[in-house]
Amino acid sequence: MRLQLKLYATLAEYLPPQAVANVVEIEVPAGTSPHQVLDLHRVPRERAHLLLVNGNYIPPERRDEALLREGDALAAWPPVAGG
Repeated sequence: MRLQLKLYATLAEYLPPQAVANVVEIEVPAGTSPHQVLDLHRVPRERAHLLLVNGNYIPPERRDEALLREGDALAAWPPVAGG
């Protein structure tokens, strides 16, 4: 299935070269979880602090069980220092 992977700030280094504006279309097997997508792109789980699927927050305890669907957009941000 196809979906969009969006990696922001320092996570952008894990995007493949064909990414444009921090977004890339990827192909993953049906039934893939957000954590599995991060693992496929070698994004360290501890660096993906904020995870959204189609704009909806996915809490850490659901990132292995939530299953992505065709056309979903998975976005991740690292923790922010300071404030």
